[in-house]
Amino acid sequence: MESLSLLSETYTIQEAIDYIGFGKFQVKLSVLTGFAWMADAMEMMILSILSPALHCEWQLKGIQEASITTVVFCGMMLSSSIWGGICDKYGRKKELILCSVFTCYFGILSAFSPNYYWMLILRGLVGFGIGGAPQSVTLYAEFLPSKSRARCVVLVEVFWALGACFEVLLALVVMPVYGWSTLLGLSALPLLFFSLCCFWLPESARYDITRGDYEKAVATIKRIAEENGKPAPPGRLVEPKVEEIKTGSYKDLFMPDLKVTTILLWIIWLVCAFSYYGIVLLTTALFENPDGCHGTDVKTNPEPKCYLECKTLTTDDYRDLTWTTFAEFPGLFVTVFIIDFFGRKKTMAFQFFVFTVFVLLVNICTKRVWLTLFLFIARAFISGAFQAAYVYTPEIYPTSMRALGLGACSGMARIGAIITPFIAQVLLKKSSFLSISIYGSMCLIATIAALLLPIETKGREMQVCIKCIRLKLS
Repeated sequence: MESLSLLSETYTIQEAIDYIGFGKFQVKLSVLTGFAWMADAMEMMILSILSPALHCEWQLKGIQEASITTVVFCGMMLSSSIWGGICDKYGRKKELILCSVFTCYFGILSAFSPNYYWMLILRGLVGFGIGGAPQSVTLYAEFLPSKSRARCVVLVEVFWALGACFEVLLALVVMPVYGWSTLLGLSALPLLFFSLCCFWLPESARYDITRGDYEKAVATIKRIAEENGKPAPPGRLVEPKVEEIKTGSYKDLFMPDLKVTTILLWIIWLVCAFSYYGIVLLTTALFENPDGCHGTDVKTNPEPKCYLECKTLTTDDYRDLTWTTFAEFPGLFVTVFIIDFFGRKKTMAFQFFVFTVFVLLVNICTKRVWLTLFLFIARAFISGAFQAAYVYTPEIYPTSMRALGLGACSGMARIGAIITPFIAQVLLKKSSFLSISIYGSMCLIATIAALLLPIETKGREMQVCIKCIRLKLS
């Protein structure tokens, strides 16, 4: 806690939050933000389960199967910057409620898809809604004390891992009896609960400052202090003058102090999504793979002409998928322990490199247990790298363009996610060696990009406006 002498006359929002410290308010916010991630993780994890099921039931070709996954990421890419703009213009709270209701509505509708084309349309709209989910991190990070920000942002991602694991277990229970339609409907319901809980959320005090609403920002700070059982900071709130604060635009992402960082972050986010969702899809794709090498003993026809030739996921497949999904937990805990010690840049670089090593080991023709182990470790570290990127990105951009910067990075991530199904589900059936090697090569590029980032944000206060971000690159 900051000493009273430092805050006796004036204080900034960050100084106020640091003064009050982490408490009951942040705990409740962590649970709520985490629940949003859990709900979205369920919608994303279902992609690796839905495609094999529809591949068999609707007798889809490889490209059609991949398109069901790709269309979700297309929707996310198209909407990421739109949601970021809404977030910066109308507020974090309104954006989160709107995107959650939107995603839930079309998620439930997709459960009633009568054919392949309706499934594409409705899952694309689900993806459009999910594109706004990363903004929950923007709101969450803006309420956290500086010392605990990185650790909290990473730890809240435990809920993503819980959501992914829960989805696999739900599929194990629901799919054999009720099928994919029921699974889709049940997976969308948590978002409805989250949207109702969002009415408890206060608007970000940082956002209120950018809109010139000092009284509302002060009221939010007092609310945080009251819920945490701490005194409000003495003095008065001071931030840059309202006329100096303007909402960021795309060209500001390439201002001299941010240009290199933005380009490198776009590479990092693209590779993160490409590799993370790639390893998720690879897991079920390798279990289906007809080469008789990567965990399967029986060769099957990759393009079956009839339903009886199609190989659906078995109980053993779901079991091993559950094990690889649990890899998210050690990945997150490793990130928590090293991100404040090594810094954001080195943490990302280290985790990208470890992923590269273990994903390339998947090329070895080996037993199912070793394949599962390699996939487990690879997924653990790419998950950790993704979360480190989520910590770094809100820290590097100022409040007036933070949501836009995160939204633009999220949009680049969707490009990687759009490409990955064609590598993990289509190219894999032609050449598993080439498919797996692409993932290793891409993460090697991301390793270099992380090391080249010009700014280390560990211990750095979050900036408020574009004019405030005079970065020292020396």
